[in-house]
Amino acid sequence: MYGMLLESVQHFVQVEHGEHTWKLALQATGCKVTVFNTYQQYPDSLIPDLAAALSALTGKSIDEFMVFFGRCFVRFFSNFGYDELIKATGRYFCDFLHSVDNIHLQMRFTYRKMKSPSMQLIEMDENGAVLVYRSTRSGFSKYLRGQLMEIAKQLYNMDISIKVLESQNDVPGGTAGPISIQGGLKTVIVKYRLDFDNREYMRKRIHIEAHPSQLQLAPVDSSLLLDLFPFALILNEQMQITAAGEKLIESWMLNNVNCSPTELMGSKVTDYFKLRRPTGITFTWENMKRLQTVNFEIQLLKGSTLNGMEEAAAPVDSVPQYELDDPTRLLSVARRGSQGLRSILLKGEMRYIKDINSLVFLCSPLINSLEELREVGLYLNDLNTHGLSREMVFTGFSHNSRLDLMCEREEKRAEELETSLALADSWKRQGDELLYSMIPRSIAERLREGQLYLLDTCKSFEAVTVLFAEIQESLMSDDSIKNAMTTVNTLNAAFSAFDELIQSPMAYKVETVGKVYMAVSGAPDDNPCHVQHTADLALEMLQSIYNLNLPGVGVKIGFHSGPIVAGIVGIKVPRYCLFGDTVNTASRMESSGDINRIQVSGSTAAKLKKKGYELTFRGKVAVKGKGEMETFWLESGPKNSAASRKMYAKK
Repeated sequence: MYGMLLESVQHFVQVEHGEHTWKLALQATGCKVTVFNTYQQYPDSLIPDLAAALSALTGKSIDEFMVFFGRCFVRFFSNFGYDELIKATGRYFCDFLHSVDNIHLQMRFTYRKMKSPSMQLIEMDENGAVLVYRSTRSGFSKYLRGQLMEIAKQLYNMDISIKVLESQNDVPGGTAGPISIQGGLKTVIVKYRLDFDNREYMRKRIHIEAHPSQLQLAPVDSSLLLDLFPFALILNEQMQITAAGEKLIESWMLNNVNCSPTELMGSKVTDYFKLRRPTGITFTWENMKRLQTVNFEIQLLKGSTLNGMEEAAAPVDSVPQYELDDPTRLLSVARRGSQGLRSILLKGEMRYIKDINSLVFLCSPLINSLEELREVGLYLNDLNTHGLSREMVFTGFSHNSRLDLMCEREEKRAEELETSLALADSWKRQGDELLYSMIPRSIAERLREGQLYLLDTCKSFEAVTVLFAEIQESLMSDDSIKNAMTTVNTLNAAFSAFDELIQSPMAYKVETVGKVYMAVSGAPDDNPCHVQHTADLALEMLQSIYNLNLPGVGVKIGFHSGPIVAGIVGIKVPRYCLFGDTVNTASRMESSGDINRIQVSGSTAAKLKKKGYELTFRGKVAVKGKGEMETFWLESGPKNSAASRKMYAKK
């Protein structure tokens, strides 16, 4: 079943019984879906199962809930405009009951996999009607009762009562599904008696007197019907074909290439035709005579069978002589080839003609496009001239053309969307990169997920290593514009080389201020090897300046280890900033150092020596705010480190 049925159930159960009850019912049925899609299909058993679950929760019977669900659907489908479709079927409730199958037929274009039941009125009187319901689903007869009662109330302003006269194979209760016997399906058949005020409909239908001029009309030969309806069939009480339209005979010949046209006359209609709709109806005189207001679909069966296989189309030299002798039959022979033809489907009404005691199937081929016309072996001139068959084919062709145009537009739009999505992804990546350049990735992602606010990002770190590197150039003291541009290019080259060396989580670039480049290891991500990683970074920075080979350009580098506090500062252009004495000391290590040398504090040097780094004692250096401090020059890393190998290679 389609999701629209379940949407109606969900909405009104939540309104009348509460959200909690609905959730409990879903849990009881084992349904994992919380939002139903209108055009998506779901198991047929879900509605009866929900009725059983709600029955257990509320104490009401399952049948009460199935009737309630049927009423819910009628209330709900007004949102889709289906109430207007029902109102348009006729003035009276009986008009609607006559048209139910036709409504289902039209809805199949929207809901293509819909398994609609079949309903026919078999009796009518002033006090109501008798309706026969046929379906492959069991357990839904009460659901139909709710639908009929609500439609009568809402759309025709009448109250009806419904009782079951007969029922076959309708299993009530919790799980829907057809009954399987020996691999087949039993059809659920329920006969209802509907009691309502039907006097006005019967009066309009029965008590209309014929105009005197109609009584003076001369009899009309039944052959006129076959001229007007070239696909018509005339059937006698034995359901034998007594006459057929010319185009129907021609189509029959296309599908029965080894048969004479005389074989069609006098044969049982079921020998060559299959009743497609209404479903569950047998092809009998009584049924056809009773259902004269119902649209029938009858399929012309493809050729006779031999050993269970279709015979191939006969070649021209095997065509009977009587066909070759008759020029009117040559067209049929030329258009033959039943093996590749599609079965033709005829749609129309069965009308009883009292004067000849026969049923006339007034019909037209059910064809929607030029492609279907070709597939059944027909041409436009074969279709009725007085009906809308030709217009429908042309409309279908025009509709297909519009569909093709719409598909082309949608494809173009899809390409544009793909391009837009690619651009959006590119912009998002650029935005992320810009964001991560201002805020550490780990903090930015937590802020994006709503786990943190800007004021909550402040954090203390017990041990990190802060590094400063300042570019030195002989022309930087010159204030001329030409030399200023040279300085900018130099700084860009140097800092870009430094950026390539930064690898998270070993080190994080904090900022650049003028000629100074600042980095830290151990924040914002904890790193127990922060001293070693900072030393390696400093050695690689020095090596990268050598590799750039910029005349007159050098770098002073210094770093120090200790505790800090770090956090996001600012709203407009937020930055990740470091605070504490460790930052000041690291800055003094750089400013008091020498060009192309790496100066570290004594405490940091002691940690590096334990790891195998080579350092040279510089002596005591006056540090502003700290007094005299022992400092060291970092010469190289451990013998087996990459940074050390590069430094030794340079030396």
